[in-house]
Amino acid sequence: MIYSEKTPQQFHGQLPAETSVLIIGGGIIGVCTAYYLAKQGAKVTLCEKGRVAGEQSSRNWGWIRQQGRDEPEIPLSIEARHLWEKLSKETDEDLGYSATGVYYLAEKRGDLEDFEKFVELGRKYDLGTSMISSAQVHEAIKGKQGRWIGGMHTASDGRAEPGQATLGIARAAERLGATICENTAVRTLVKSGGNVVGAVTEHGEIKAEQIVLAGGAWSSLFAANAGLKLPQLAVELTVAATQAVPDVFPANASDNTFAMRRRQDGGYTIALKNNQTHHLGPDSFRYLREWLPNMVQNLKGTRIKPWSPKNYPDQWMQNRRWTDADTSPFEVMRVLNSKPNQKELAALTTAFADRFPQLKGTKLSHAWGGLIDAMPDFLPVIDRAPADENLHIVTGFSGHGFGIGPSIGRLMADVLAGKQAGHDLSSFAFNRF
Repeated sequence: MIYSEKTPQQFHGQLPAETSVLIIGGGIIGVCTAYYLAKQGAKVTLCEKGRVAGEQSSRNWGWIRQQGRDEPEIPLSIEARHLWEKLSKETDEDLGYSATGVYYLAEKRGDLEDFEKFVELGRKYDLGTSMISSAQVHEAIKGKQGRWIGGMHTASDGRAEPGQATLGIARAAERLGATICENTAVRTLVKSGGNVVGAVTEHGEIKAEQIVLAGGAWSSLFAANAGLKLPQLAVELTVAATQAVPDVFPANASDNTFAMRRRQDGGYTIALKNNQTHHLGPDSFRYLREWLPNMVQNLKGTRIKPWSPKNYPDQWMQNRRWTDADTSPFEVMRVLNSKPNQKELAALTTAFADRFPQLKGTKLSHAWGGLIDAMPDFLPVIDRAPADENLHIVTGFSGHGFGIGPSIGRLMADVLAGKQAGHDLSSFAFNRF
């Protein structure tokens, strides 16, 4: 399902006068935080400007992986894998979860050397990641013989259906007592004595003891209006789903240029790797210093375009200052329905047929674009805002948010309840740049 402003509402919560925790953003991070807070019995309200799961949380690849993570994220990924399995049972929702494994496939010797480094790191965390031979790859994947010279495999990794899973967890949170309000943009924060004490939405003010900003690609724009410098940029990707085809591979796999995941509907979600677009805007230059150290490595394969489509978060003409009485940018664009790149779709079809000749002629059932929020080191921010104990920033997941969403939601619920996070979050500090 590709969301737009015309997609019917599924959540009709009424904005309360006050709440213990207000969550800004109805993606997987906000939804999981609401779920675990509601599970603890907290009074939690989630405000989404458009549709829950309407943007990247329904548009991602649907991978749930520990494999290939940066080391600071590995403990979060380990916990998330266990929580996905538990959520599939305790929510009584079909999240599309399956522990089918993840394969990274090598096309040259250098790939194998990189994989061996991660396998060594994986031993430290008992991930069960192993190197596999070309014969083992082609035994698992009924693809073009000789295409891959070997690979890396983590059997405990898995997949879920993105929009389906995010909505399922949201419904479970609502049944536990969470209030979820769609078409309810948060405009500004309300402060007293230097601390956040609530917010003004398009439907009125709400008092809140604590607030979580989990706005995805919109977080930096919201933060800037609140006086916070958050060096988050965004890249746009194209993804597609094939029509139902014979099962040539039941798991998730990627090589140097191509990635795929088996879907519940019998097709495959497919995408090109390292093939994204960054639309230049004021933040591209405002945060250039923070991005320069890692730009060459982390933006490999990125096309640069001189401007964004109308009303994108960092579009040149975007309104960047507003008050609680003004219509905010979040009301102007309820759902950022990014369009797929047609040239990439043609390349995807070619890549799929090249790797699976027996499926040549397979048509795409639908395609979509997605805007991914990213930080300069491609690690998220999970932290309190500077000098404000009541405001929490949880954003910049750089395409990793769906897989680790449950562990972020669990730890945030505990932090908001005054408990320990259970993980070292120093690598995700707000002020690390």
